[in-house]
Amino acid sequence: MDCRNLFKADCIRCKGNVNSPFSCGRSFCPIYEQASSMFKSVDLLNSNELYGSSPSVFVGYSGYPRVNVGILSPSLRNPDAWVHDAPMFWANNEYSVKDVVGLRSSLINSRFLSNVKFQSSKFIEIAQEISMASKPVDIDVMLEKKPSVNLSFSDVHMPMGPKAKLRQVVLASNPSIPSKVEKAVYDTDLKSMDALKALYEKNISNYELSKILSLGNLGLKKDRKLVPTRWSITAVHDALGKFLTAWIKSCNHADYQYFFGGYLGNYFIVMLFPDVWGFELFETYAPGSLWNKTGEISVTTDYEFYEGRKSYAENCGGGYYACRFAVLEKLKEMKKQASVVVLRFITDEYSAPLGVWVVQEAVRKALSLDPMVCSSEAELINSVKELVWRRFNARAEEIFRKSRLLEHMHNQTKLTNFFS
Repeated sequence: MDCRNLFKADCIRCKGNVNSPFSCGRSFCPIYEQASSMFKSVDLLNSNELYGSSPSVFVGYSGYPRVNVGILSPSLRNPDAWVHDAPMFWANNEYSVKDVVGLRSSLINSRFLSNVKFQSSKFIEIAQEISMASKPVDIDVMLEKKPSVNLSFSDVHMPMGPKAKLRQVVLASNPSIPSKVEKAVYDTDLKSMDALKALYEKNISNYELSKILSLGNLGLKKDRKLVPTRWSITAVHDALGKFLTAWIKSCNHADYQYFFGGYLGNYFIVMLFPDVWGFELFETYAPGSLWNKTGEISVTTDYEFYEGRKSYAENCGGGYYACRFAVLEKLKEMKKQASVVVLRFITDEYSAPLGVWVVQEAVRKALSLDPMVCSSEAELINSVKELVWRRFNARAEEIFRKSRLLEHMHNQTKLTNFFS
């Protein structure tokens, strides 16, 4: 998402003037913060050479199947470079939008072109090792020229820093790669989905898995290829979600209950109904928020029944799979299954898109709190209606009227109907 389409003409006139209040009324300007972090990072380079510690890699999608592969790192070596790529740490320590934009925008993106059906090369091999490493890898980099500053934000992946074409890169430290990751990577007869499941069960996080998958490290030898980061994130959420769904389908039903919480202006109400697995997400954009400049509440939705989805969730996109994954993790922890309706409220606190990790961590925060247990469906729905009105000055009646999952729950024939 190009920031020129994201922010209006007022932003151009304001130019993030830190000496006077922002005309938009926000406490900080994401454009100014990203540009400031980028220029500071570039200014630290005395030449085209970079001696940094890379915590992550990035694969673009523009020009597919010939894409840019980026090795991300701060301008200088830093023992805390891992903080630049640590969504769970950010969430647990209440990092703000400004904090995340600053951290991510200061990473130099040293990139090179490659076909997704890559041939082994020094650049590819180093990028693959960084993607598998459990901690940042020290690198010596030579760039074609000083990095350029290009402001952009995405609703799928994290903010990006200055970019430059890579001329040469050398590892200055040995990558620390977990043996369980090496085993999966070297097994060229193991399908990628089976590898993701095996590594997840061995406590490799979905964030690490998306990097490993993105650099073509997993799967049958003949099928291995680079996967754009925005696609690998959703692919991992979807694959692990299907694995968890199969697990919870054998569990007893949860009680009527709901959880409420959020992070970075993204608030979630997660409603559990004692029924077979089903999932529905409503994304609600508050008036005046980044994605809704009108005076009316805007709502999009996607859903699935017990059999699961057969097509991509076009309306909610990657946020659907990130939210579903976090909910399924909680159900597995509870050893329960349920029909789940989730209401997401995006407020103007969320002043810049930071990627779908925000959805995952905001849902996790909501689910970490004590639920409100109800005695019936009517009590559950009425309690949520009151909460929505009290917190967001909005009426949830129309949302519930549009719910395909609630309609399906009411109309489907159940075995218990015959016993009664």
